[in-house]
Amino acid sequence: MGKVVLVTGAARQLGGRFVRRIQRDPEVERVIAVDAVSPPHRLGSAEFVRTDIRQSAIARVLAEHAVDTVVHLAVTGGAAAGVPGGRSTVKETNVIGTMQLLGACQKSPTVRRLVVKSSTSVYGGTARDPAVFTETTQPKSLPAGGFAKDAAEVEGYVRGFARRRPDVAVCVLRFANILGPFADSALAEYFSMPVMPTVLGYDPRLQFVHEDDVVDVLRLAAGEPQRGTLNSGTFNIAGDGVLLLSQCARRLGRPTVPFLLPAVTWVGQALRAVGATDFSPEQIRLLTHGRVVETTQMRQTLGFRPMYTTAETFADFARSRGGGLLPPERVARAVGRVAELLDVDEVAEGVER
Repeated sequence: MGKVVLVTGAARQLGGRFVRRIQRDPEVERVIAVDAVSPPHRLGSAEFVRTDIRQSAIARVLAEHAVDTVVHLAVTGGAAAGVPGGRSTVKETNVIGTMQLLGACQKSPTVRRLVVKSSTSVYGGTARDPAVFTETTQPKSLPAGGFAKDAAEVEGYVRGFARRRPDVAVCVLRFANILGPFADSALAEYFSMPVMPTVLGYDPRLQFVHEDDVVDVLRLAAGEPQRGTLNSGTFNIAGDGVLLLSQCARRLGRPTVPFLLPAVTWVGQALRAVGATDFSPEQIRLLTHGRVVETTQMRQTLGFRPMYTTAETFADFARSRGGGLLPPERVARAVGRVAELLDVDEVAEGVER
C-alpha cells in the first residue's frame, strides 16, 4: 500500500509541478490535488478536488481519501492586484486556510506527515539584523504585515500543531527567493521591469533557490527519511552563495534608478496601484537590507544538496526570462503614476530611452 499524498495550492505553477512529480514516485499510490479554483495546467493522474481550505470541507477530503501525507503549498505572497478580494483574500487563505487545514489534520487518524512551504521572509529585514540567519535566529523585529507576517503566523500555528500531534512528522521549509524559467513571484516581476528602482546607498545581498530544487526538496521532505537524515524540523532552503542587487541588474542588462528610501515607498505604492508588480513593503525591505541564511541543517540533517547555486539559479532565470519585460501598457501606467507622485520628469524620460 503506497502513500496517499494531499497537496494544497495545486492550481499554482509550483503546486502543479509538484503534483506531477510526486505521483511518479513508486511508493506513492494516490495524489489528491486541492485548490479553490480549477488549475490551468495538467495534473497527470492526480485526482483534483475543488475545495477552499478555509472551509471545513477539507476535513472530509482527508477522511474520504485516508490521506497520510499533507504537503501545504497554499501559503503564498500572491499578487494582490490579480486576486479577487485582493490582499485580504490572500491573507485569509494563508492564515485562516492553514488553521482550518491544521485542525483537520489534528482530527485525522491517518495523517502521519506534514510538509509546509514557508519563507525566509519570517526573519524580517532591518539594519540591525545579523549577516547570516540560522534557523534559530530570532528576528530583531517581527514582520509588520504582508506575506512575511502571514508566514510567521503560519509557522506559529504549525508549531502548535506539532505539540498537539507529536506522532506526526512536521517539516517546515523556509525558502529563499524562488526563481527559474516559470517563476511567478513578485521578485521575478521586479527583475522583469525595464528600469529597476533601487534604494539609494544600498546594495543588498540576495539568495535564490531554483524552482527545480524546490520541487526536489519538497519531494524529499514528503518521503520517508533516508538513513542518517531526519525529515522533520525547520530548514532554510537556498542555493550556495549570494549576489548583490547591482550584480543582478548588470547580468540582466537592466538600468537601475536609485531613490531615497521614502521615494521608493511611493514608487512601490504606485506600482501596486496600477498592477505593474507587487512591490510590497517587505520587498522594499529586502531590496534595502537583503537577507542571507545558513543552510548547514539543510545539508546535514535534511540531507538535501541543491543542484543550482544562487548565481546559477539567477543565470537560468536571466536566460529564460531576462528578455521578458512587463507588458507595455502596465509599464506605461506605472511610469505615469510614479512621475505624478514624485513630480520627476526624468523618470519617464529614462524609461522611454
